[in-house]
Amino acid sequence: MTKSEFRYAHHPKDVKHYTTQELREHFLIPTLFEEDTIKLVYTMYDRYIVGGAFPLNKPLVLETIDELKADYFLERRELGIVNVGGKGKVTVDGTVYELNKKEALYVGKGSKEVIFETADGEQPYFYINSAPAHHAYPTKKVGKEDAEVIELGDQKTANRRTLNKLIVNSIVPTCQLQMGLTELHEGNVWNTMPSHTHTRRMEAYFYFDLAAGQTVSHFMGQPDETRHIFMQGHQAVISPEWSIHSGCGTSNYSFIWGMAGENLDYGDMDAVATDELK
Repeated sequence: MTKSEFRYAHHPKDVKHYTTQELREHFLIPTLFEEDTIKLVYTMYDRYIVGGAFPLNKPLVLETIDELKADYFLERRELGIVNVGGKGKVTVDGTVYELNKKEALYVGKGSKEVIFETADGEQPYFYINSAPAHHAYPTKKVGKEDAEVIELGDQKTANRRTLNKLIVNSIVPTCQLQMGLTELHEGNVWNTMPSHTHTRRMEAYFYFDLAAGQTVSHFMGQPDETRHIFMQGHQAVISPEWSIHSGCGTSNYSFIWGMAGENLDYGDMDAVATDELK
């Protein structure tokens, strides 16, 4: 079964007037994993799709949705998948790829059949991002050993973290989709601080590995007028091009960042000094 919903884009002047509930309705994706279901959210920010596949009892086939007006899901799109649960399998046009936790798979434009399923009796959670594509690049698995790893932050400022670039152009060619996984070290709670914006690209964050009873406050908005959304594990948030995207948790956690837009330059950021935030 595939379920989908649609989200509009927003002017930053309008967002300044949103209540807490309105912010959550427009930007938070509270439930991504539903038993034996693929859930998809189509947003008008760069026509990005955020979703989750949870094949608990049976394989799940990625079906096209009405918003695409396409014969099959990847007719004009590319796809990024990161497994955040137990071992699972993704079959792309007959080729099987096994994904352990925190391993990724890039699926190129033109792939007609994508199937998600469990492996060895384990319980996978497949986190999905997708963007429009103009060229067909080969499907490629990105294992832990393939990731481009960067150590960032400092224990003194509670933001020591390990950044794993997974689906980036230094590892796998893509049209515009990029994805990676950041792990905060124990005792560290801040991500993407100092913060930044990049009007050339939108972004989506997915938080996981957050202990029960803990929360992450995700910060968004223009740097001079920020807002926050409290989030739990296995929830995602849409970040507009004009918005910062940062967070602080009550404990350490991991998160997946995915983006699409005008370029593939990971370092293309408009930095915001921490003491300039309002």
